[in-house]
Amino acid sequence: MEEKPTLKRTLSLPYITFYGLGTIIGAGIYVLVGEVAGKAGLFAPLSFLLASIIAFFTAVSFAELSARAPKSAGQALYVEIAFRRKSLSFITGMLVVFVVITSSATLANGFAWYFRLFIPAPLWLIIIFTVLSAGLLASWGIKESVAVAAVATVIEIMGLLIIIFVSGDSLTTLPERLPELIPDFVYENVAGIFMGCFLAFFAFIGFEDIVNVAEEVKAPQRNLPLGIFLSLGLSSLLYILVSLTAVLSLPLSELAGNATPLTLIYEKNTGRSPELITIISLFAVMNGVLVQVIVASRILYGLSSQGYLPKAFGRVNKQRRTPLFSTAVVVLTVLVLALWLPLVVLAQISSFVVLIVYSMVNLSLVRIKRRNPDPEGVKVYPLAIPVTGFILCTGMIILKAIGTFI
Repeated sequence: MEEKPTLKRTLSLPYITFYGLGTIIGAGIYVLVGEVAGKAGLFAPLSFLLASIIAFFTAVSFAELSARAPKSAGQALYVEIAFRRKSLSFITGMLVVFVVITSSATLANGFAWYFRLFIPAPLWLIIIFTVLSAGLLASWGIKESVAVAAVATVIEIMGLLIIIFVSGDSLTTLPERLPELIPDFVYENVAGIFMGCFLAFFAFIGFEDIVNVAEEVKAPQRNLPLGIFLSLGLSSLLYILVSLTAVLSLPLSELAGNATPLTLIYEKNTGRSPELITIISLFAVMNGVLVQVIVASRILYGLSSQGYLPKAFGRVNKQRRTPLFSTAVVVLTVLVLALWLPLVVLAQISSFVVLIVYSMVNLSLVRIKRRNPDPEGVKVYPLAIPVTGFILCTGMIILKAIGTFI
């Protein structure tokens, strides 16, 4: 009987760290700084800082869970282990797929706006080209596609460093302008910071995607947690610095709601044409689309392997060792959403649903730790970590719901 092809463990710690960085950095900072400033004003850096703190507690939960159960479709698996209900596990898995697909659609929209700075082509045409290109790369092979993503990640990090460097004069004004960036605790300021945080949280989506390629990672019990911590820590530092340069460099009237904010910052601070940073921005956003397509297809593969979806979703191509059918379904769905909904709506939907998933994951770890507090060979963290993560994520959901209806 012919052996069924499976996923292959080829990703080392550097690969998985760059993979995580590519997912996180490509997923928002290049397209959302202006939108966050539109909500929070000069307090946009506080929105990013608050979002990073919320993400940190959940990242620790993911780090422990990924070492306990290093399998694809990790979130759904964690919920099943905790609650022993297949229906709840399936719902969680599909919510994660939805988040990843809407994230990819958001980035495809962002890519189109940057691309139009070079060629004023129709948005729909650019979106179709972007998503199909990402699908082809994702089908090529995990090591090859992650290698492409790693190169793109280096380029996009360089882009953020360039923005910080050319804004050096603005950053030197931080001590004297610091009082402007510290809010009074009045409703308008606090509400703006939290609404900005909710949107900024989209920019941190991605560290959890690392667990969904667990079956392709070498030494997963060690490398998965390290990859999560490294990618989230580095991206948080870059985000806060870039958001500071944004509000210090530009008048709020120009920054708020701008669809290509980093291009504007570069042009204002250097007086030069922004082609360089625009090209880098294109790499960054395209990289985010690629990584999200990879993740979504692996989640569908994992759900099929666990019996939640038809076998076609778990079928792996013999030559490429990638789940082609799952990838095709993801690409088609991303196209529909990217062509149908605008960028900000997609980002808000993604943030809302991912907070629900994060709440479930944190609660799952609470239950699992109570049942098995000290598994052999696994680094465990205090129970207060997932409890705090659950409270923070649930609190953000409630605040967003209240803000929507007030």
